[in-house]
Amino acid sequence: MRFTGDKKTVWIGTNWKMNKGPAEAVAAARALAAFRPPEGVRTFVNPPFTSLKDVSAVLQDSPMIVGAQNMFWEDRGAWTGEISAPMIAECGASMVVIGHSERRQHFGETDWTVNLKVRAALKHGLRPLVCIGDTLDEFEFGVSQETLARQAKIALHGLSQEDFARVLIAYEPVWAIGAAGRPAEAPFVSQIHTKLRAVMQDITGPDSTVRIPLLYGGSVSQANIRDYVALPDVDGVLIGRAGWEPADFMKLIDSVSTLVSARVDA
Repeated sequence: MRFTGDKKTVWIGTNWKMNKGPAEAVAAARALAAFRPPEGVRTFVNPPFTSLKDVSAVLQDSPMIVGAQNMFWEDRGAWTGEISAPMIAECGASMVVIGHSERRQHFGETDWTVNLKVRAALKHGLRPLVCIGDTLDEFEFGVSQETLARQAKIALHGLSQEDFARVLIAYEPVWAIGAAGRPAEAPFVSQIHTKLRAVMQDITGPDSTVRIPLLYGGSVSQANIRDYVALPDVDGVLIGRAGWEPADFMKLIDSVSTLVSARVDA
């Protein structure tokens, strides 16, 4: 499936992180295999590497896109413990999360390695889901916009118009992620995304017709998902623990069906 730049499309996905071994992951994938999202919604799931091939096989005939949680920028070589874009593609996945704050905080990911990974992913036909986010200190000092603009500009540096059309951006405040995270208020997310939309236009160029989808992630739940999806510059959500169970994930998707229908009919 190819992204058209339609602002009516809503992306909803869940990142399983370091959860679900092969047996549990396959069981979850089977529960999702028959699910058909509402018109206008594109769904995805990011299982651990140990289950990537099996989950991809289970979901290959479903609308659910499967993606990896990270990758290395070289195709092959003496990189112990790393996974390459060709390996991900061979497993049947078509998406990859790049630059998640947990990778930046704990595993040395930088803006420049994110750019290398984005380029490698695109080279091998994978859709990069690029995560950007501000820390609590940056939020409290009022420099969130500057941080996000820097991360986005470096991540997408050197890409072509065709490349831009295959990229997703997820704004995930570091302070809103994890069990202790607090959800960002909808007005703040709206402000951030409106500014990010301008940054995307600056990156792609004034004459570009490409609309890079902007997702929000960070303590998304049944209580707030509609608030986020209703925002005009939010093109979807990246869900964490609230979407790990298939029944919960499907319920979250269904809960925004009326909002999506309004976009489609507009």
